[in-house]
Amino acid sequence: MAIVDVTVIPIGTETPSVSQYVAEIQQVLASYEGKITFELTPMSTLIEGELPVLFEVIQEIHEVPFKHGLKRVATNIRIDDRRDKESTLQSKRKSVEARLEQKVEE
Repeated sequence: MAIVDVTVIPIGTETPSVSQYVAEIQQVLASYEGKITFELTPMSTLIEGELPVLFEVIQEIHEVPFKHGLKRVATNIRIDDRRDKESTLQSKRKSVEARLEQKVEE
């Protein structure tokens, strides 16, 4: 399972706000329930799932601003694909939290 950090950047919007696009992207992600797990952050969206599905999802969310008439979209993608052991959003967080607890106990 891979984890993707993705940011879709609509270019040429009428206002500086892009929350309408972010909200629609979240709806697209919700339509993949059972195939992916996702988490909205203030700066991007984290998505976990099988790599072929993630590429499909990324393509679909990249298209969202174009559906609203925009002529340019920049999408930044960062992929963490660890194959020596299972890695999830939750397990990565727990690993860091465990290390922080060890530091507090020392």
